[in-house]
Amino acid sequence: MRNTKKRLRYHFVGIGGIGMSALAQVIKSQGHFVSGSDRGRDNNQAQEIFHKLEAQGIKLYPQDGSGICDSTDFAVISSAIEEDNTDLKIVEQRNVCVIKRSELLGSFFNDKHGIAIGGSNGKTTVCGMTSWILDKASYDPTVVGGGYVKNYITDKSLGNARFGTSDIVVIEADESDGSLVNYTPKVSVITDLSKDHKTINELKDLFSKFAENTSGTIIINESCVRSIRINRKPKTIIKYGESRGAAIRVSQISCYPFGSRFKIDGSEFELNIPGSYNVFNALAAIAVARVEGVPNDEIKMALCSFKGIKRRMEFIGERNGIKVIDDYAHNPKKVQAAIDAVRINSARVIVVFQPHGYGPTNFLREELTSAFASKLLSTDTLLMPEIFYAGGTANKVISSEEIVKDLKDRGIDAFFIPERDDIIEEVRQRAKPGDSILVMGARDDSLTDLCHAILNRL
Repeated sequence: MRNTKKRLRYHFVGIGGIGMSALAQVIKSQGHFVSGSDRGRDNNQAQEIFHKLEAQGIKLYPQDGSGICDSTDFAVISSAIEEDNTDLKIVEQRNVCVIKRSELLGSFFNDKHGIAIGGSNGKTTVCGMTSWILDKASYDPTVVGGGYVKNYITDKSLGNARFGTSDIVVIEADESDGSLVNYTPKVSVITDLSKDHKTINELKDLFSKFAENTSGTIIINESCVRSIRINRKPKTIIKYGESRGAAIRVSQISCYPFGSRFKIDGSEFELNIPGSYNVFNALAAIAVARVEGVPNDEIKMALCSFKGIKRRMEFIGERNGIKVIDDYAHNPKKVQAAIDAVRINSARVIVVFQPHGYGPTNFLREELTSAFASKLLSTDTLLMPEIFYAGGTANKVISSEEIVKDLKDRGIDAFFIPERDDIIEEVRQRAKPGDSILVMGARDDSLTDLCHAILNRL
């Protein structure tokens, strides 16, 4: 994949995004010139990301148009970039070709041995697991992921991309903007369908198209089978789950605080990341590995050494018998799964949840309220800061305070606390030995800093 006839110049607008930075690193590894800009860097946010990009030779500019020059071949944008972005105005003036991230990704994915991981929940971890198994089995894949795989994090590498020399490319296929229908994988995975960025009916249509675009094998959670329609030529379909109808059938699941064991066909597997949901993520990765011909013993060894994804049920530390855990959970199903995972070893749970984005929060208001109401006990506490705002022209139609009111009406011990310093102090006063502090929220990497601040004050 590194052999190119011409070195092109790509400028990534919003390069700090998880998917954008992954693709930028892969394009750079192919020998092209890569630059980028990001509002977060201009606002002094998440500087580690930008330091590591620069360490790889990626030139960064303010998001003021200064990164666009006459020799720029492509300006790469994601669906998150707004039309009034200054870089885009300069791009238009200079007649630079604009290409969407999904289009660029598809341009080199679709003619390779592509493995696309999709689904409303779990796809980031499945992508990481699959990549690590293939890597350890010497398949040397290229990877464009949607999370920071701890096994791949180094002083220079963010961990969301890997540069391989084989024909195998593993990607996380995003459904939030509908772009997953642009990919034509040889092998596809559908982990789950649940309301998040889109309605269930919209997701059914999207993932049905995604399945139809798959030329070889479709690996699907058995709970999703009835939602997917495949009207074109027959393909190999592999179901995974717990029922007798599943080709990859799990049994004897044993979960403990920070790992699990389970069996498939009498063969025992071990994970060193928590949560029963990760067992099912592993089933999907095992199915991909078996399709690719990886021996069972090598799959086992790779899964056992898989360290997980940054900010996915990440254990920050323990002080005075109180644990602090950082998690990316942001939609109702993820929230429920995270609380269940922490509950295994906790007398009580204190949840700090920061909703992500005003539009998504308003879209999921009732489902989020129901998710917390169904999982939090009378002894638990929920603390909510204001909704995460990344800038731009978002319509602030809702506040965390409204969700807290909904939960109080349902008898949940919930509090709206806008300032983080006040949250830290509230946690310090409430927490007791045996408790777990679960901090949840998407996109905002500074929530990890909040976790460490809480731990330091316990």
